[in-house]
Amino acid sequence: MTVNLTRIYTRLGDGGETHLGDMSRVPKTDPRIEAYGTVDELNAQLGVTLAAGGLPAPYEAWLKRIQNDLFDVGADISVPEGGPRERLRVIPEQTAWLETACDEANAQLPALKSFVLPGGTLAAAQLHVCRTVCRRAERRVLACGDAVNAETVRYLNRLSDLLFILSRGVNLSAGADEPLWEPGRYR
Repeated sequence: MTVNLTRIYTRLGDGGETHLGDMSRVPKTDPRIEAYGTVDELNAQLGVTLAAGGLPAPYEAWLKRIQNDLFDVGADISVPEGGPRERLRVIPEQTAWLETACDEANAQLPALKSFVLPGGTLAAAQLHVCRTVCRRAERRVLACGDAVNAETVRYLNRLSDLLFILSRGVNLSAGADEPLWEPGRYR
């Protein structure tokens, strides 16, 4: 599949509407636009994470793969189910890959003794930002109702789990203390 963009501005959205992937027009406040806009924001935050450095090599490769997959997620969300043409959809194998990555990364970590506070290294803190944006993207997809591919929800749910695990792994690999919640410590 080739994408050819010859002109970036079109003026078609100047009135507050935009096209979905099936060329139907919707307001820019449509739940689908909110959903794939948040997926786009997540992808940008992953780009910041990669640019900042401090990631183990396997994590960097995984995040680059995820960035590409997130364009698949956005494409999936942008086109309502049905219609005469076959569309790009997130498939269970993409979610299964995330589960394998979760298992592989988590196997290297000590058991949790408390909730983890975002922090430690810059890379770990940025992965927590990505995790929270991912959770918001999941909520935005759910707000679209039954008219979206349920696999996108599963994918985003698993991705937020992986981002949490990677944040822990980054701190461990850097020798940083894992910041843990201490209930009532400052009461």
